[in-house]
Amino acid sequence: MAQIQLTPTERKAHRAEAHHLDPVVMIGGDGLTDAIRKEADLALNAHGLIKIRVLGDDRAAREAIYQQLADELNAAPIQHIGKLLVLWRPKPAKERGAPDEDRMAGPKDVKVLKYSKRGGQRPEVRVVRVLGNQRLTTGGKVKRSAPKQKSVKKGRSD
Repeated sequence: MAQIQLTPTERKAHRAEAHHLDPVVMIGGDGLTDAIRKEADLALNAHGLIKIRVLGDDRAAREAIYQQLADELNAAPIQHIGKLLVLWRPKPAKERGAPDEDRMAGPKDVKVLKYSKRGGQRPEVRVVRVLGNQRLTTGGKVKRSAPKQKSVKKGRSD
């Protein structure tokens, strides 16, 4: 696969974005392994812009790893400073209807313990279902959210 070619302006913008990032992939003494390639690919899919730390001291080897990763992962090489490599690839678009989309808070079953005023008895255990627009008070009562207030001015006709 060929690596992505960027203009200097785009590369500068990505360098600025990558400044505060921490390395997500570390390359140790074994060099570039299949596990490293797979992890870098997953990180690029998840984040788009990643930093990689190479722990070796040989600059030529780091440069070779940098170019090899960019070619194999179809990513744009952004920056190589010391032992840090920065790669960018556009994040893939999520498939419509993926299970993570349109998630809403569902009902939860919560155990409520009511302790007796006498010390030696077991607490009373109740299971309460709490919906997404409700909350549980410290006393174990369910409270609904307050309805949205309507504007007095909007309802008035002049």
